[in-house]
Amino acid sequence: MTGKVDEALSYEQARDELIEVVRRLEAGGTTLEESLALWERGEELAKVCRRWLEGARARLDAALAEEESGEKAE
Repeated sequence: MTGKVDEALSYEQARDELIEVVRRLEAGGTTLEESLALWERGEELAKVCRRWLEGARARLDAALAEEESGEKAE
């Protein structure tokens, strides 16, 4: 599951799957190959979460800037 499918994930979906990946890695008992695949999936999920958070930050910054410019105009 990579690329366009990942782009369709909501923040909550990506976060929840990332939590599960971390849980499985911390539990151990996986082969090296499985661990690497989980790690790679975790990296992709972290990127999805980061993009969502950066987008949210940009929206907040824009809203704050708009509010600030409105206060200056008054």
